Amino acid sequence: MLKPTICDHLAALTEIRTAREYVCEECIKTGDSWVHLRTCQTCGTTLCCDSSPNKHATKHFLASEHPVVVSSEPGERWLWCFIDEQMVGY
Repeated sequence: MLKPTICDHLAALTEIRTAREYVCEECIKTGDSWVHLRTCQTCGTTLCCDSSPNKHATKHFLASEHPVVVSSEPGERWLWCFIDEQMVGY
């Protein structure tokens, strides 16, 4: 049986960046609300998920090409790679 492999973007992480504050940095600027938060593992920016009206985490990926986010929700411990569409728990 083959072992599942993780993508190079996830494998390259040596530490997990966590949210500095539990707010979407872009939604705060416009007075909008969010559903869940994700923290970019390249720059540490915390933004809202795709269930949120503004989808700032995905917009950040599309603009910056920073590939990996971590869920910043209490009790959730997973990472997502936008490029390879791969999720892994930690």
